[in-house]
Amino acid sequence: MPVLEVTCSLIGWLCLYLSFCCTFSQRGPEWNCRLVTLTHGIFIVLLTAYVVFVDGPWPFTHAGTENTELQVFALAVCLGYFFFDVGWCVRYRTEGPVMLAHHAASILGILLALFLGVSGCETCGVIFGSELTNPLLQGRWFLRRLGRYDSLLGDAVDLLFIVLFATVRVGLGTVMFYCELTSARTPVIMKLGGVVMYALAWVFMVDIAQFGYKKSRAKYKRWTESHELGDTRAETLADNSDRTVNAERAR
Repeated sequence: MPVLEVTCSLIGWLCLYLSFCCTFSQRGPEWNCRLVTLTHGIFIVLLTAYVVFVDGPWPFTHAGTENTELQVFALAVCLGYFFFDVGWCVRYRTEGPVMLAHHAASILGILLALFLGVSGCETCGVIFGSELTNPLLQGRWFLRRLGRYDSLLGDAVDLLFIVLFATVRVGLGTVMFYCELTSARTPVIMKLGGVVMYALAWVFMVDIAQFGYKKSRAKYKRWTESHELGDTRAETLADNSDRTVNAERAR
């Protein structure tokens, strides 16, 4: 178990949070915590993308193989962050049971991969798919706080988030889940962890689909109302113009 790496990672994320608290002292704790989350999301996506697509091995064909040093490093960095984030969420009570369950499952999955010394490639693949949409989620929150969410940029962020979640986390996640279950090398306990993570992904997908439906409906309703208002104004202007012309003729 790379205890030292995980400990250094935890201390690093905590120090980053404290530095954000000093820099943005006028902001609340959640603002600074989400800055840490955004930083972690961008960094871990780049790191795991290199691990999965460049360093290898390919998780769809080598699930259950022995961990590489780079995979262990990526898992340790991510685990230290999850320890920090869970502690923060418990301290400020900002997240519900589903998100806490997701964090707990992520921590247990990474711990198992580090303890057993195998399945690092598919665990990094799952982390990549899970964290790929995280920067968009944090960007959406910051847009709300800055009063710029109800704009074209906010709509673009939401659309990209939904598309990436559905295609990568659920679509490719299903393929990854199948490869893990059918791999003879993957330990049974890791397969059970995969079942939990896959089920949580679908819970989130249902919530996101409901959100997308409600927002699309609201957008369409506002669009029809604005067009009806525009037609009403046009008719009013036309009536006023006709009255003016008739009055001039009467004179």
